[in-house]
Amino acid sequence: MYYNKVEICGVNTAKLPLLSDTEKRSLLLRAQAGDNTARDELIYGNLRLVLSIIQRFSGRRESLDDLFQVGCIGLIKAIDNFNTELDVKFSTYAVPMIIGEVKRYLRDNTSLRISRSLRDLAYRALQARDALTRDTGREPSVAEISESLGEEKKEVERALEAIVEPVSLYDSVYGEGEDSVYVIDQIEGGETDEDWVESIALKDALARLNERERHILLMRFYRGKTQMEIAEEIGISQAQVSRLEKGALGKIRKML
Repeated sequence: MYYNKVEICGVNTAKLPLLSDTEKRSLLLRAQAGDNTARDELIYGNLRLVLSIIQRFSGRRESLDDLFQVGCIGLIKAIDNFNTELDVKFSTYAVPMIIGEVKRYLRDNTSLRISRSLRDLAYRALQARDALTRDTGREPSVAEISESLGEEKKEVERALEAIVEPVSLYDSVYGEGEDSVYVIDQIEGGETDEDWVESIALKDALARLNERERHILLMRFYRGKTQMEIAEEIGISQAQVSRLEKGALGKIRKML
């Protein structure tokens, strides 16, 4: 599987940097003023985001290197089109742009035959979606896309559904052999795109904590350990664990 792959397209993903929101904004302003060095730094500093997104599509038997390159195209489009005057975080704008680029790539490589008129409407809908995303800083609803095209909502929905690559209920999401988890196993959870974007934001926030803070939160909320058990394991007092936990949660709230 892909999760253990460190080098993608010649990039060592284990050493990718993380940029703060302040650094991103500064680089965005410089890049949009024509500073190519800042643009390159901004692209490199957001490759972790691309990596997080393409792992969602890892069960489609596509080359991870190809998906990574396509995701980078979406990232570059987001950088070039982001409106710094809007009160929107760059990652909030970039995520749907990257997802859209990957979905477009998968759609164009599908083996299904779709009528020309339906495909044309789908392409127009995707272009309208990208334009509305640039203007508003968020991904528009189907109703908004339909209104901008002057088309019936049901027709736009049908066109967009027609170009979505079909996925088997028994496609592997992750794991191998008897330990594989399949699409059908994930249906009950009903995770939305919004939930998934929040998950990416949370992972990004956790990555910015120091090692001790991150370790404490993982043991507390993912392994279900008490503060006393954590204190005994890492050799500090329960009061120190409580203080560190409270401080780490406060940092995450600010970052989110």
